Amino acid sequence: MRVQRLILIRHGESVGNEAASAAEAAGDEVIDLPFRDVDTPLSPLGERQAEAVAAVLREVGDAEVWSSPYVRAHRTGLLAGARPSVDERLRDRELGVLDHLTSHGVRERFPSEDERRAHLGKFYYRPPGGESWADVALRLRSFLRDALDAPRETVVVFAHEALVHLTRYVVEGWDERRALAAAIAEPVANASVTVLERSDGAWRAERVGDVAHLVAAGIAPTLHAGRRDAAAEGGDIDPGEPDDAEEESRVTAE
Repeated sequence: MRVQRLILIRHGESVGNEAASAAEAAGDEVIDLPFRDVDTPLSPLGERQAEAVAAVLREVGDAEVWSSPYVRAHRTGLLAGARPSVDERLRDRELGVLDHLTSHGVRERFPSEDERRAHLGKFYYRPPGGESWADVALRLRSFLRDALDAPRETVVVFAHEALVHLTRYVVEGWDERRALAAAIAEPVANASVTVLERSDGAWRAERVGDVAHLVAAGIAPTLHAGRRDAAAEGGDIDPGEPDDAEEESRVTAE
């Protein structure tokens, strides 16, 4: 396994991020968004954020570049000057019947699911027709097994916030609580860069959610955070719902 550096880049701000934040603030049940999640485009600000990522890629040099098939992630890679290969294992978490609902909408329309999620916790809760964080981690293990055998020393991935946290969960050997804690303590803004490096067989984060390239370009960073979750096992508070508040753009059930 030759890869020594893994660079994870979250997509720029999407119109779904904007719509979800507005719907949550208004207390609406449904997010007014005409797109499928896979087709949700970047906002004008998100496009500028994506273009600013080009400065990061120039410093990276030769690398294998991959992308989620979702428009917002793949478009971010293209605007950054890359030609990423698409892999469906990098898609965002699927929310099933909760898609396009706000947290208020979930409580009103699926109260039993809201209760079940509170009981199971964010990591293992799977909405009907959707995925849990654990499900996403399983497909990420498959992707990483292939990607980390690449002939180059650096792999770049354009994807989603949950994918950044769960990639760290897989390669850094975290447990459930560490992954959820990082989702709050180490947020991943739109178009931010997280750099993982391998030394003596162990992966460590050198940078997490870095937006220095946005600041240098005079472009505002954005972080659309989701709702906080109900108490998890042991009475601890599950550290929140940050899975891409684009996931808010689909639903704030994640």
